[in-house]
Amino acid sequence: MLASLSIRDFVLIEKLDLDFSRGGSGGLGALTGETGAGKSILIDALSLALGARAESGAVRRGAAQASVSASFDLPRNHPAHAVLGEQGLDQEDVLTLRRMIGADGRGRAFVNDQPASVALLRRLGETLVEIQGQMEQHGLLDTATHRQSLDAFAGLEKMAASVAAAWTAWRAAEQAHAEALAAAEAARRDEDFLRHAVKELETLAPKADDEETLAAERQLMRAGSALGEAVAQALGELEQGRGAVAALRSAHRHVERHVDKAAGRLDAALSALDRALSETTEAQAQLEAARDALDFDPSRLEKIEERLFALRAAARKHHVTVPELAALAARFAAQIAALDDGEAGLKKLASAAKTARAAYVTAAEAQAAARRKGAARLDKAVASELGPLKLERAKFVTEVASLPEAEWSAAGIDRVQFTVATNPGAPPAPIAKIASGGELSRFLLALKVCLAKVGDTPTIVFDEVDSGIGGATAAAVGERLKRLAKDVQVLVVTHSPQVAAIADRHWLIRKTTTRNAASTDVLSLDSKGRREEIARMLSGAEVTAEARAAADKLLATAG
Repeated sequence: MLASLSIRDFVLIEKLDLDFSRGGSGGLGALTGETGAGKSILIDALSLALGARAESGAVRRGAAQASVSASFDLPRNHPAHAVLGEQGLDQEDVLTLRRMIGADGRGRAFVNDQPASVALLRRLGETLVEIQGQMEQHGLLDTATHRQSLDAFAGLEKMAASVAAAWTAWRAAEQAHAEALAAAEAARRDEDFLRHAVKELETLAPKADDEETLAAERQLMRAGSALGEAVAQALGELEQGRGAVAALRSAHRHVERHVDKAAGRLDAALSALDRALSETTEAQAQLEAARDALDFDPSRLEKIEERLFALRAAARKHHVTVPELAALAARFAAQIAALDDGEAGLKKLASAAKTARAAYVTAAEAQAAARRKGAARLDKAVASELGPLKLERAKFVTEVASLPEAEWSAAGIDRVQFTVATNPGAPPAPIAKIASGGELSRFLLALKVCLAKVGDTPTIVFDEVDSGIGGATAAAVGERLKRLAKDVQVLVVTHSPQVAAIADRHWLIRKTTTRNAASTDVLSLDSKGRREEIARMLSGAEVTAEARAAADKLLATAG
């Protein structure tokens, strides 16, 4: 629900802070005032915070910029949280939308004090507030919302989810068939090339690590001659003369014979000879093994280089890297296999797509039938609201029309549209085509009352829904606004004392004019202030005792 609205230097408003919170959701709030006091300015300011188009003329004369902030208390499951999550913005229990407009027309937008686009404000605003005015309405006047509204009213959300899942499965099956068909056609066009390439790659038998392994082996073999010479020289040094191992063994024997007579003085020397003999013997063995392994084979080097060059040539030919050749060979082989067994595979995919289509059609037809039943119930519910609203000659019809297959979607195979016939015998027309603003607002009120429990928008604003009516009709409007306000927060700009009297809260919009300027402010009225304002609405400029008595009666009846 809308918790607060703060306005600075907007049109005639210099500074205004409104608190709409009342310790919970719902409630009916009335905004009244004399004609020209600036009631529409409040609606325009709220619309600006919700992403409406901004103009430099909105900045109060003499000010550098205008700003409007609207704060909302949201439950954790409200759709606005999902939008914030998509954008990576902080999700808090209170959501604040702020808009700033400079005198030069430039503006900035913020969501929870984080810079945002106006488009994001507008997207969030659509989930937060629905404004129903006489000149510009949204929400239920957008035919795109009618199908979802009917589904919610008729309790068809699970069926809608099933239809959407069937649609997704059908489209996926169709795509798989189309891709396989395109691949088969491409394979047939390139069959000669594919078969030659597969044969060539099968002969080459590439492995993902071939290039790395062969390059390392080639490098080792190229260095084999120099390495072998170095190893041979090292062995020669060890074997020169008697040889290092033989010399160490002889020295070890001499010391070992006399070690027990040396009173420990030869123990360390004997240990050192033991270690030296062991390490030297190991070194000689390793050098001999390396000499054998490094035996240079020119024919082996030639074969390695031939394979390495062949792999690189094949990679260049097919515009891939050498490590990718193995995967390419597998893909070419699969294309050939699909070509050889293509008809069977294509028939299988076509059959799957046909089955998926039939499943979607079955689900969508059941949905369409349920929608028609739900539409009849909605029409009956709205009809029961029209008489008291002085629309007894009008007829509300929810049209459920079949769509051509090209227009089928995850939402089903039918179009839903709310239509109205304002006079007996006249054909129903889209609800947005109604000429009278007052009639339109009352139609939307009737429809909103019927759909109150199924929408996500927590706040609805009605701008002069009672235009051109009075007496019992105005009382009926107030009663329906009150009923609607049990489920959502309702704010109504009204000239009707009957509507104002039934409200839970009441704000007075007033304009003050001086010689050089005019300004608008808003007062939250207590019981005494409400009595006086309703009396003014009843009597006009001069408030009489009779008007106050009538106001007392209205307030007592409303209470």
